[in-house]
Amino acid sequence: MLASLSAFLLLVGAVFFLAGTLGLLRFPDVYTRLHALTKADNLGLGLVVLGLMLQAESLAAAGKLLFIWLLLLAASATAGQLVANWAQGKGIKPWRG
Repeated sequence: MLASLSAFLLLVGAVFFLAGTLGLLRFPDVYTRLHALTKADNLGLGLVVLGLMLQAESLAAAGKLLFIWLLLLAASATAGQLVANWAQGKGIKPWRG
């Protein structure tokens, strides 16, 4: 039961990674691409980490996975902010359809 739940979470996480990648490739401007990539990848990574935590051999290993996810959340938010500020500084306007 636990292995199938873990596999399900890993698969759903991979689907979110795929959705973020498609958003990066298909959306029209830097702001919508950034939004799609950061939101989908953060959720996808969270689901993958949760699936791996269910398979972890110890509580320490699960804690390390959680810590890595939290660090990547902070790094992703920081990188997204830097890219958006750079685009705004260059005068890139948001897509208006």
